[in-house]
Amino acid sequence: MRFKLLRRRLTISAPRMAIRSSMPWPLRWAGVAIVLGFCGAISLWTFEFGKSIAGLDTGAKEELVRLRDDVERLRSERDKAQSGVNTSASLITAEKAAQERLGAQIKLLQAENRSLRDDLAFFERLIPASGSEGVAIRALQAEVLGKQLKWQMLVIHPVKNAAEFHGKLEVSIAGMLDGKPWTMELPGGPQALQFRQYRRIEGMVELPAQAVVKNVSAKVVEGAATRAVQSIKL
Repeated sequence: MRFKLLRRRLTISAPRMAIRSSMPWPLRWAGVAIVLGFCGAISLWTFEFGKSIAGLDTGAKEELVRLRDDVERLRSERDKAQSGVNTSASLITAEKAAQERLGAQIKLLQAENRSLRDDLAFFERLIPASGSEGVAIRALQAEVLGKQLKWQMLVIHPVKNAAEFHGKLEVSIAGMLDGKPWTMELPGGPQALQFRQYRRIEGMVELPAQAVVKNVSAKVVEGAATRAVQSIKL
């Protein structure tokens, strides 16, 4: 009987035995993690050490320094180019403003030139007749503009070093109003007139409705004496 039991234990038909560790599974997993981390650290150190031996790390650092220098140089060139662009834009703006001011001045000078030409032509028509030495009215002009009458004239005293003239200017307008003869004077009455060699005079007169102007006359009076008279027909 004892022999059978001993044979059963020593042969294949012996009952299986399980050997279990007394260490808990969390500690086993922690140990595995520590071992893996240690292996990873050794691998990383080996890789870095290999790069240093092969000279790869030194070249990468030098390349990084060169690339940084290139970036700084490109940034400096970009800043200079941007500054040049800004300066050019400012110069263009200033040039446009100067051209606009010059254009406005040219237009003003052209207008003044036209005015001077008109005045010259006006004065050329007012040259007094030969031998005339008294006060004279030259180139009396009048024009109806809607309900207004615009008039102008030049009063001259063609005497060298003439004394200042003091007198009055009377302007009268004649025509038809409602089918009847009609006349009117300047609303303010005769105008005071003072000049030495010449004086250009002009004005605007409000006309009555339906008035038709036929004649405009001007008269220069000194005291009770009439010095010059001129009339025009429209």
